[in-house]
Amino acid sequence: MTPSPMSPAAQQTTTQGTVVFYDRLEYGRAWTLQRTLVEERIAERCPDTLVLLEHHAVFTIGRSGREDHWGYDERRLIQSGYPVYRIERGGSITFHGPGQIVGYPILRLASFCAGPKAYVHMLEEVLIRTLATWGIAGRRIDTWPGVWVGLEQPAKIAAIGVKIQRGVTMHGLALNATMDLSPFQLVRPCGIQGCRVTSMADILGHDVGIDRVRHRMAEAFAEVFGIEWTKWIMNGQPGNHDAGRGTDEHRPREFADESEE
Repeated sequence: MTPSPMSPAAQQTTTQGTVVFYDRLEYGRAWTLQRTLVEERIAERCPDTLVLLEHHAVFTIGRSGREDHWGYDERRLIQSGYPVYRIERGGSITFHGPGQIVGYPILRLASFCAGPKAYVHMLEEVLIRTLATWGIAGRRIDTWPGVWVGLEQPAKIAAIGVKIQRGVTMHGLALNATMDLSPFQLVRPCGIQGCRVTSMADILGHDVGIDRVRHRMAEAFAEVFGIEWTKWIMNGQPGNHDAGRGTDEHRPREFADESEE
């Protein structure tokens, strides 16, 4: 599938925003950071922001999760060493772990599109453009949000689950770059019977650089949403888009006081 035309938001205007990178952040801290940023955005105390990071291994369950999606035994996941969070995003159960790039856009939605359906379509476009950089043809399947590869036996390479709170977005998208996919076998991913899961590394036959994928995702997001990233924050340190990775136990200094659990 070829990428769809640039969004109306990107065609008409350019908004300034901030992109925040973390190497790896524990899920609970990232969830707290999201809620803080949402309140800040509602109050117009921060710009539209995209947080891009990896998580330590964790399962999250969204609003449409059903007990049969994880074998009626949440304790089995916990006993296998995986924390489980029940959260407010749409969708069912999914896995996050090292080598998966997770994006949390904190945006005033009305500035970019008409509503949640158009927003999900734009997030899918970000993922499709990112994958295309590596020659991977991502596509949509109408009844299942996210991005898929393959025709006869489609496999999910990226998941989407969002929440709109008082007009501001939270949660978002997750792209399987170079990761261990075996934990997905413990559940029914996204609640989809027979769902196959893949990664960029599986398709290409070699690992991909997390930094490069993460930066390309930020660029594709800017293209689709018509945002100019005027501030790049990397593990608490403002920098430019060529900066390398730092330590993984820092927060953006603008939000340091608020993001601690």
